[in-house]
Amino acid sequence: MNTTPATPTAGSVTGRIHSWDLSTGVDGPGTRFVLFTSGCPLRCLYCANPDTWHMRDGRETTVDEVMAEIDKYRGFVSTAGGGVTLTGGEPLLQPAFTAAVLRRCKEAGLHTALDTSGFLGARATDALLADTDLVLLDVKSFDVTTYRKLTGGALAPTLNFATRLDRLGKRVWIRYVLVPGWTDDEDAVDGLAGFLRGLACVERVDILPFHKLGAAKYDALGLPFPLRDTPVPDKALVERVRGRFRERGLSAR
Repeated sequence: MNTTPATPTAGSVTGRIHSWDLSTGVDGPGTRFVLFTSGCPLRCLYCANPDTWHMRDGRETTVDEVMAEIDKYRGFVSTAGGGVTLTGGEPLLQPAFTAAVLRRCKEAGLHTALDTSGFLGARATDALLADTDLVLLDVKSFDVTTYRKLTGGALAPTLNFATRLDRLGKRVWIRYVLVPGWTDDEDAVDGLAGFLRGLACVERVDILPFHKLGAAKYDALGLPFPLRDTPVPDKALVERVRGRFRERGLSAR
């Protein structure tokens, strides 16, 4: 009798997800089916989704089940010039599941985007990235010390991942959350702009103003919101930071 366990099919690969949503203009081009995976290795002080931190809190599902949900909106998102975006949490905390979803989306003719901090970029295989049309790379800070205080992690893996994406010729949109007193330092902004200018893969830089919309989630979880007393950036600061990227030849929004 052959007792060798059967190799699981790609569709039966399991992962843990928090939720999904439809969005326009903020998670890649067009209208997107956005899949929020569970689990994240970082603890960003401004995180708006603390309910995605732990994989154990997510719902276990298979790739087939995810694709069945995506298929309900396939025609709509395609007509609207969109596709599917995997975010979180951190999708690369579940690389096999993320890779399988991206592969199936590409087989279905859907545009794919991966929203990641790059902290676990080494877990992204070349095959996974080949199935990714666009990487939304979240750079939390360009100052090593600030990055550590802000996220609990190290900056180097993200920069290494950015360099690898450039070498592979991937399309990249940079996401930079602007937090007064944390990520508005001009030297750090200029340093990041200089680094990005050397990467041909970077198409644009999105300056995302810090907000407190996730504060109620911290309250519900019984967690302190570290930046509750931090002011949101005013329009003048946002435009000033955008201007510093533009001065270095980058498209900033």
